[in-house]
Amino acid sequence: MLPVPSRHLHQFLSKLLLVALTTVFYLLESSAFSPPKPIPTIRHASAILISSHTSTSLQSSANALFTQVLSDVDDTLKSSGGVNVAGVNLGGIDIQYERGEIYPGVAQFMLEVSMGGSSSRVNGTLEKCPPKVAILTARAEEFKAALELKQDSKIAVALRTAAEASGVQQWGLGPVLYGSVAEWIIQNKKGLRKFTNFERLLEQDPTGTILQYVYVGDTGELDQEAGETMLREYPEVVKAIFLHKVSNEPNVPVVVPPPRLINGRPIVFFRTYVGAATAALQLGLMDIEGVQRVIYSARDMLKDVPKTSEKWVDVERDIQAANRIVFQS
Repeated sequence: MLPVPSRHLHQFLSKLLLVALTTVFYLLESSAFSPPKPIPTIRHASAILISSHTSTSLQSSANALFTQVLSDVDDTLKSSGGVNVAGVNLGGIDIQYERGEIYPGVAQFMLEVSMGGSSSRVNGTLEKCPPKVAILTARAEEFKAALELKQDSKIAVALRTAAEASGVQQWGLGPVLYGSVAEWIIQNKKGLRKFTNFERLLEQDPTGTILQYVYVGDTGELDQEAGETMLREYPEVVKAIFLHKVSNEPNVPVVVPPPRLINGRPIVFFRTYVGAATAALQLGLMDIEGVQRVIYSARDMLKDVPKTSEKWVDVERDIQAANRIVFQS
């Protein structure tokens, strides 16, 4: 047997230790969740479209029967806490929320986008159940036993609870498409894996006549690269990209980039899911009542957080913006 060079052995052991430590962190994640509550209907409000070009572009793709939300996990659905080992981030960079915390309003936002901007209901119940949320992640398939998203996970419970509170049954966590150990450790491969997972998902409806997609990610780990590639390669089936602006710099104001277009499709950056909901309304991806439900959910999930917290500051800022833009008050 040939001897293993000490440098290569050191690299191998370092990566093995990183995988082991990361697995332990994921196993320690909590499963607590505070469910949202239903709210009264808001009427007599109007939205202002981001641009007529974008609006027309999105409307032209509305012939598909359903919209499926595609989502990243860490720093999109829940916070990574900015934890890192040996300089490598374990899932993301966000330090505003504790590791494992579900973001205020995220489940309601994804439900409303899944239902679309003109959902037909009978006696308050949706006539057709929208597609479940598909997860595109670089989490290692090899460590699925420790990292698997199960139906009793915080994320799955959050999605399911939001749906049931809104009178929607059988909606929540859908297919989860994983990555590999190499992509999990080597950061610059994560965006490519999420895109190739998206291509795998496209096989369920390659013509786009039944399903079209909205991708929700974050700015921490190459989700923007994945989203931009989706819009360049498949603009006919991807309606929009939403990217959660996160930061690992304490006490530094977070600047949210302006929206941009690729192939006539929007990339929207947001700080809170209230801001994301406002943009979704402007794009025709959500109705006015849906925005209000997201606002209520976000406030409800922060009810035990001091009002002086930056979490409240960000959410209230986006609520005020929604009032000005959407509710005209």
